[in-house]
Amino acid sequence: WSPEPRAVLIPAQFHISRSLARRMRHGGFEVTFDGDFSGVIDGCAAPRSDDAGTWITAEMRSAYRELHAQGHAHSIEYWRDGELRGGLYGVAVGRAFFGESMFSRESNASKIVLAHLCRWLLAWDYALLDCQMHTAHLASLGACDMPRAQFAAQLATLVDLSPSPLAWRREASVS
Repeated sequence: WSPEPRAVLIPAQFHISRSLARRMRHGGFEVTFDGDFSGVIDGCAAPRSDDAGTWITAEMRSAYRELHAQGHAHSIEYWRDGELRGGLYGVAVGRAFFGESMFSRESNASKIVLAHLCRWLLAWDYALLDCQMHTAHLASLGACDMPRAQFAAQLATLVDLSPSPLAWRREASVS
C-alpha cells in the first residue's frame, strides 16, 4: 500500500506547540520504548469512541509481535501512575521508522509520545518517520506530504543504512 502523496515527518521538524511544551514541562508521566509492545498494539487495536471497528486484526497483531521479537517493530509508551495511557508502534528499517498506529486514553498522550519518538530518532540519526496518510492532527505536529517518487527515492537510501548502534537500546534513550 503506497498512498500518493505520502505523509512523512522529518524528526527535526516536529512542531511542539506552546501548550504541549507546557504540558511536557509539568511532567507527572513517564515515556518509555519497548516497555509494553503488546499493550500498545492492543490499545491501538481497541475500538475508538467514534468507531466500533479496527483495521488491526488478530493476525496483524500476531505478525507485529513477531517483528517485535525479532527487533524490528517497536513501541513507545506513555505512563501515568503506572498505567499505560497512550502509545504508538511501528517498524524500524535502516534509518527510517514506519509509524503504524497510535492511541491515547489521556489528552496529549499521543502527542507527547510522538515528541519523544522524534527526539530519539533525531539523536539516532533517523531521517524519516513515515506517517502514511495525511491528517490535520499530524500536519499540526509538522508532518508534510511527500510525492511517492521522492518518498521511494529517500527510502532506497535510508533502508540500506545501518541503524545507529544506540538506537532502540533502553540505556541509550534520550528523555
